[in-house]
Amino acid sequence: MACFLASAFFLVLHTYAGVSLNSMDVTNNEHVTSQPPPGTSKRAPHSIIIGVRKGGTRALLEMLDIHPEVSAAATEVHFFDWDENYSKGLEWYRELMPYSYPDQITVEKTPGYFTSALAPERICAMNSSIKLLLILRDPAERVISDYTQVYFNRLENHKPVQAIENLLVRNGALNMRYKAIQRSLYDIHMRNWLRHFPLEQIHIVDGDLLIHNPLPELQKVEHFLNLPPRIVSSNFYFNQTKGFYCIRSDGRERCLHESKGRPHPVVNSTVLQQLRSYLQEHNRTFFRLVKRTFNWQ
Repeated sequence: MACFLASAFFLVLHTYAGVSLNSMDVTNNEHVTSQPPPGTSKRAPHSIIIGVRKGGTRALLEMLDIHPEVSAAATEVHFFDWDENYSKGLEWYRELMPYSYPDQITVEKTPGYFTSALAPERICAMNSSIKLLLILRDPAERVISDYTQVYFNRLENHKPVQAIENLLVRNGALNMRYKAIQRSLYDIHMRNWLRHFPLEQIHIVDGDLLIHNPLPELQKVEHFLNLPPRIVSSNFYFNQTKGFYCIRSDGRERCLHESKGRPHPVVNSTVLQQLRSYLQEHNRTFFRLVKRTFNWQ
């Protein structure tokens, strides 16, 4: 019922928002010379990769995009988790989707949705039957990967950096306010999603398995999305230099951006054990919520 009421409110709100946007689009489109492929249109996504940040969302989207019946959005839209974008309305969101043929499904990915308090209700209001993809990895490793990304970003922008131990621990205790830790409390975020969607509409991809053996995980995704099996083992090859699988399709080979797969720092063993111990109870709660387990330390 909550999702139904939210859907009604969503339609009213975004119908009015869409009026001004449509009139603006007419003006802007006068200067657009490129034409969409015949028979295509821009549609709201049929499936969304909701997270988690540093869980392998980009790899999942790139690999899923091999499928001829998938049309993937090129950028992270942040429509449902950023108020300034959400207020622009559904037509603004739809315009950011790729052109797709009637027999294709549109997929968007924004990792921030999983940890957003508002995204589940907002997505449910748009489409209560949408299929959601969630890719997760060992939550302690995800914390370290999260730190690594921020660390290199700060270096590139000539900003000061801290050792990971200084962020993980404050005054001798684990720093629960560190955002990287909060993002790895999967049970807390999952509860929020299950208030709006049944578990059957959320497929969880094992990010650790996707890295080491992509095909079985992608075959499960194909089945979940009711796609015919088109992704095969020859679509992947292991790049010894990068240390992970790359993609081969349509006669081309491509790997993820160089920012992916960066080496992680060596974390003090006592601090790492402190982190893992804290996450264990959250992991067990998460396993009960989703009715399956993962091989996390």
